[in-house]
Amino acid sequence: QVQLVESGGGLVQAGGSLRLSCAASGRTFSSYALGWFRQAPGKEREFVSAISWSGAFTYYADSVKGRFTISRDNAKRLVYLQMNSLKPEDTAVYYCAAGEVVAPSPIRYDYWGQGTQVTVSS
Repeated sequence: QVQLVESGGGLVQAGGSLRLSCAASGRTFSSYALGWFRQAPGKEREFVSAISWSGAFTYYADSVKGRFTISRDNAKRLVYLQMNSLKPEDTAVYYCAAGEVVAPSPIRYDYWGQGTQVTVSS
């Protein structure tokens, strides 16, 4: 079992940056792919990015490619999402998730954090 806790969300102006962190606990942390998803009011949960257990492979949604960077530190049991050049449409609750494979579908992830709010103003 994996427990995930996100932090780092907040208010930022368009064009600004935030770094989200997700702290993980559990014996099998390093064996999981980790992903970030987001959900805006009235919308379905949307894939943002994912990273393999080794950190060697990453995957990004087209909407964030070139602006966001995912990374993980297995020794510290942390996964990060560096968000640059933020846009108002990035406003959402951001969730980290752990799953067996790197995939864009939320159904492929077994464990979820509680979410952290990111609000980008115009």
